[in-house]
Amino acid sequence: MKGNELSERLFKFAARVILFTRILPEDAEYKVIKYQLVKSAGSVGANYEEAQSASSSADFTYKVEISLREMRESNYWLRLLKEIALNKSDNNSKEIDFLIDESNQIKKILGSIVYKIKNKN
Repeated sequence: MKGNELSERLFKFAARVILFTRILPEDAEYKVIKYQLVKSAGSVGANYEEAQSASSSADFTYKVEISLREMRESNYWLRLLKEIALNKSDNNSKEIDFLIDESNQIKKILGSIVYKIKNKN
């Protein structure tokens, strides 16, 4: 996957997360989860974008590692939302399942990038 394709995929992931959080209840616990999820999902793409103009290989690796950590966090919040049985409707259930699957796939892609860089030598 090329850098621009991944950047676009990360951008779309963050946008879908934001749209999904808009349908969540306004209870206190959901507000905390929404805040954390939107922060981490947006941070994945933002750090990956910064990596594209990294000043060194070490800087690039560091930024991609941050992206990976943020995607792991996003995946955690999504799984937590699913676990607390928030989404009873089929449409909401399908969307959270999609987001969890997408976050798992992106974790693998980012992990692969980090692994290849670190094992290059």
